[in-house]
Parts: sequence; C-alpha cells; structure tokens
Amino acid sequence: MKKITTKFDKVLNASPFPGNVEHAPDASKEIVSNSKDQPMPFTDLTGNYQRNKGIPPKPFKDSKVYIVGSGIAGLSAAYYFIRDGHIPGENIIFLEKLSVEGGSLDGSGNAKDGYLVRGGREMEMTYENLWDIFQDIPALEMPAPYSVLDEFRLLNDNDPNYSKARLIHNNGEIQDFSKFGLDKLDQLAIVKLLLKKKEELDDVTVESYFSESFLKSNFWTLFRTMFAFENWHSLLECKLYMHRFLHLIDGFKDLSCLVFPKYNQYDTFVKPLTEHLKSKGVKIQFDTLVNDLDIRINTEGKIVRGIIAQQKDKEIKIPITENDFVIVTTGSMTEDTQYGDNTNAPIKAIDSIKSGQSSGWQLWKNLATKSTEFGKPEKFCSAIEKSSWESATLTCRPSALTKKIKEYCVNDPYSGKAATGGIVSITDSNWLMSFTINRQPHFPDQPEDVLVIWVYALYMDKDGNYNKKTMPQSTGNEILSELCFHIGLEDQIDSIIANTIVKTSFMPYITSQFMPRAAGDRPEIVPNGSKNLALVGQFVETHNDVVFTVETSVRTARIAVYKLLNLNKQVPDIAAGQYDIRQLLKAAKALNDYKPFPGESVLKRILKNTYFEHILPVGEEDEDHHDSFFNEPLDKLKEWAKGFKH
Repeated sequence: MKKITTKFDKVLNASPFPGNVEHAPDASKEIVSNSKDQPMPFTDLTGNYQRNKGIPPKPFKDSKVYIVGSGIAGLSAAYYFIRDGHIPGENIIFLEKLSVEGGSLDGSGNAKDGYLVRGGREMEMTYENLWDIFQDIPALEMPAPYSVLDEFRLLNDNDPNYSKARLIHNNGEIQDFSKFGLDKLDQLAIVKLLLKKKEELDDVTVESYFSESFLKSNFWTLFRTMFAFENWHSLLECKLYMHRFLHLIDGFKDLSCLVFPKYNQYDTFVKPLTEHLKSKGVKIQFDTLVNDLDIRINTEGKIVRGIIAQQKDKEIKIPITENDFVIVTTGSMTEDTQYGDNTNAPIKAIDSIKSGQSSGWQLWKNLATKSTEFGKPEKFCSAIEKSSWESATLTCRPSALTKKIKEYCVNDPYSGKAATGGIVSITDSNWLMSFTINRQPHFPDQPEDVLVIWVYALYMDKDGNYNKKTMPQSTGNEILSELCFHIGLEDQIDSIIANTIVKTSFMPYITSQFMPRAAGDRPEIVPNGSKNLALVGQFVETHNDVVFTVETSVRTARIAVYKLLNLNKQVPDIAAGQYDIRQLLKAAKALNDYKPFPGESVLKRILKNTYFEHILPVGEEDEDHHDSFFNEPLDKLKEWAKGFKH
C-alpha cells in the first residue's frame, strides 16, 4: 500500500480513518447526519461512488486462498479477492465436494433424457452486489465488450415481466388476484411488525404472530408461494423480507416487480462467472469433501492452520499459513437432494431421524464445537419435515399440456418472450402446488419444439387431490397427473405422460434458512477474532438482508473479502426503499387494495398543486369518513399560512 499511496502520505498519516472502515454498515442503526466524522457515503445510498478500487493495506501476492464450496457465494468471493484484493487468480483454489461448480444454482440435462433445475431465481433491480459483479463478467452470447448485465438489461428492458394468471383454482380457472384481501387489523399487524426491533423476534414464528384471517388472505398466499414461506417459519425473516422488498409490494400480485434471465441459473450466472475466474488462473478441485478445519483459538484470536479433507477415499491435510485465507460456505439448502423420475418417487417417506447427518452439514457442526461464535447449525438442520419441499422439471413435447399452458402465458411460450411471468399457484391444491414457464428456450441447446416447465409445492405431508399420495411419495407421472387434474386435463393424462419427461428433486433443507432463529444462531461472516477465516452463504449473519436470494450470497462474499483484507471499501446495505416516503405511501395503498388509507385525503389537500404532489399513490379517489375531523384544522392552517405569502 505504501508504494501505491506515497503521494498521499501527508493526508493519510494525519487521518484517523485508514484501516478503520466499517465494511458492512447497518442502515437500521445509522443516524443520517453529515459531519466531519462521516467521510463515506451513507450506508444505503448506493451509486458509482462505491466503485472505487480497493487498496489493500499490504501486498497479498503470496497469499493463497482456499474456498470451500463453489456455489455463487464462493465464486463471488474469488471474484472480489481478484478485483478488489489484487490477489493473483492462480493463488485461489476451490475445494468442491461435487463434480460440478455452482452449488444450488444448477441446470443440467438434455431434451432426450430430460432437463433438471432444482430451483429458479426471481430477481429484481436493486440487487446491487450481484449487478456489481455481472457488469464486469463477459456476456454469454453478445460480443466483447458487453457483459452479463448488458444482456440481462437488453432482455428485460424490452420484454417486461408480468403475470395474467398468478392464481388459479377450480380445475384451471384463473382466480381474481387483484386484491390482497387484508382487513384493517391484519394491515395494522404488518405495520406493527415493521416497527418492531429485530431483537424482539428471536425464535418467533409467523403463525404465532399473525391471525388466521391473515394466513388465509390472498396477500399471504401470494407472499408465501413467491418466497416459499411456511406458517412455522421465522417471523424475523418475514419482517426482513417486508423491509427488503417494500418497494415491490404493489407488484406482488402480478409479479411485474420481477426481472428474469434468458436461460436457467447455471447457464446465465455460474457458467460465465466460472469461465471468467478460470481465465484468471483460478483452480477448482472437485470431489473433495472438507470435513474440518484445524484452528488455533486463544486470546489473540482465531487462526486456521490446516484444512482436513477427504479426496478419493483418502484423507488429506492442507497446511494454511497466517498469510493465507479460508472461505467456507456453511450449510447447504440443497444438501442430500433425492431424485426421482417418471416412474420412481424420490423417497418412500420423510425420515426426520436423519436430519442434519449428511456431509454437507458436518463441517459447520465441527466448527460449532470449537466456539459458540460459529453459531448453532442444529437450529437449521434438525427438522426435515419443516424445512423440505419438492420440485419437478418437466421436459415437454407438444401435447394437450403445452397447448393448455398457453392460456396462462402473457406471450406465446415458444416466442422467446416472458411466458407465465413467474409462478402460477393453485390455491385449492392440497399440496399448494405452483408451476412456471420461464422464457424459452430455458437451456441454450433446447430444441424449438420443447418446453421446460418447473413445478414445486409447499405441503409435503398432505395427499394430493387427484393422486392420493404425498408429493415425495409420488412418481413423476403421478405428479404430472396431479398438475393435469388441477388445470382441467384429467381426461388427457395418458397422452400427456407419453410426451413429457419428469425429473423430481426432494430437498430436505431447501427452506432450512427460514427456520426460527435467535441472535447467535448464525455466525458473523468474519467471526470475532478471526484472522484468516470467513463464512459465507445463506446461514451467516447480515444486518438487514434476507435469505434465499443470489444477492445475499454475493453480499456475504463481498463482506468477507473486504473485512479479511481490511480494504478501504464498504458493502452498501440494502436499497433504501423502506425509508422512501413514496414507497411507504405506495405500499400502504397497495395493502389497502387501493382504497384510501387513514389520513390520505389530508395529504392530498396539503400536497395538491405542489412540487411533491407526485409522491401520492394512485387509486380510488373517494375519501373515507375518518379523515373528516382533519378538515377544519387543516382549513385554519391554510388560512394561517396565507399570511406568509408575498
């Protein structure tokens, strides 16, 4: 650093700021006030000012970086070590237990044998960390100098997303989804939840807070199917989702708030990022299971001295120096996935006795025995019956199914444009089944006459309406039959089965990150006193971000790198929509189904014909009687204000 900043020494040597950057500031605790002690941007005000190049306090050209797990969090960590830490790519080594990179962001198969994606990605425009990376990653299909972000914008700017069939029932009839259907008390409960401090919600569940009317409302159906919440999941996480996506609430109904990639998650994000990293010299060592870390813990801190791994039935130990770095993805939401096909169910029954025993959780468990600061993995992996659900990928040749599915699409699904615009949820399904058709082709090599449909359900313990089995106990053909029944194709099931390949994925821990939690259950990204170890992924602590998003994984990786290297860069907090009066008013209007909310008529009278008139949301114009008592004092206030006019 000294050589890089020589010309600035007089300023730097007299400043208290170098080396004392808060790398992950917290907007929920920041008082916004300009002063001499606030030289950096406010926590959640993002922009190009954040694009400064980090200056490491010392050279790291001889440091090695070992990254356990090659999911998007690990891949992002490698990217930031190279871009902002200036560590040579050839010094970075991935240790991956699978034989392919990408972790939960998968996408595989072919038209002959069937395609497979365990999950999909709903995305939005304020994923600042994700876009920070992919504005620099070479595009998949466009020539240099265009990026993945350029491709993404080109598509979504010209093919906006929305749904015309967000909810269906009665054997395929489109249900009215124009209203949230929240009564006043349930709206008030949401407001009170937003006002609560996070510390008040340790181990509290959604169903213990909200009323039965809320849990039966359209709002909760739309919310839970969109984000995969169960009633027994964490109320704290539900609150964080409401804050994080408050600016999108009015788009929850028709999903016009979302943006989607052209292809599946692997081909869109993992493949181009991996190719970029490999071009920089990064190495990926597959079929390597890391079981434990040798860590020296004393009053001076925590230092990793070795990595203990299993490779081809042989235990190996990789020595780690104090100048090296280790990044670990804790836990896995797709760990121990069980697969099925047209004629085979993925499992016979959910076996909770096996909860948390698979290898993907063992490393975190071993770390937790060394220090309480490594968290409590058992809070997340000990109840498969509460953290599991199943998905199915349908590879469809032309049939009555592909013809029927067009009725739920905003564009012809063969056109390459947005199709269903997100998930279509079947509200009278015993499984609470949803399906979606993303832009087609969903895979680069997908034939023109093939459609890929993704299906998932939230209830794993209930028998189907048509197929009297639970979803995990059902074969692919039985799941397909259940879908056909719910869209009015019961009499054509046999011909549809003949033209459809089904691959199923039962995931025991897919919503484990939603399980009720308390402070300390998730470790800090850089645990207290850690000198060369950081933890990333979906099971580490962030201030205000949510789980189950690609953005979260990238955020944790970026924080890990900046903290370990002590760079003069910050990772901005989530976008500031929750503090924007326009977004708050818009959300209030949407939650009230566009009827006037208390005090709205007063605001309209105050702001009419002023510069701020545009901040008021559109909706029904009638005034509720409860605003009338404001009118007399408001008129007096206006008369008083006239005295100040020139």
